[in-house]
Amino acid sequence: MSQLFDLQLTVQPQHIDLLGHVNNVVYVQWMQDIAAAHIEALGLGVAQYLQLKHAMVAVEHQVQYRKAAMPDDQLILRTWLNDINALYSFRQYAFYRPHDQSILFTGQTKWACIEIDTGRPKRMSPTFIQAYQPVDADAQPYDFASYL
Repeated sequence: MSQLFDLQLTVQPQHIDLLGHVNNVVYVQWMQDIAAAHIEALGLGVAQYLQLKHAMVAVEHQVQYRKAAMPDDQLILRTWLNDINALYSFRQYAFYRPHDQSILFTGQTKWACIEIDTGRPKRMSPTFIQAYQPVDADAQPYDFASYL
């Protein structure tokens, strides 16, 4: 089983849009960033993708913007795998602001396994299936109490 994976970050000026809060596109970039960091931590990142000649690519995002992140906010980005089958893995996200104990953003991405050379769908190899296991059923992904 994989575990919850967290990254801490501080909102930077380049994340802010004309309305004075984090731009919606930045949240999607953060989804990509934390997913990439998580797969590297699982030992199956881009270098391994190239060696194995297949990779996971995002095919669908679902997002919910709940509260705005502001300049200099300290945030916890969290991701976890919640399901997997022969072709797809499903990753969820929750972005949290400790100072007011708010979940700012939630999302999900459906990732498909493809052959790198052709871009065609490919069944996941045992290496992928072993690395991309869903989080334990007992996990509490929306519990950020350890950051209080």
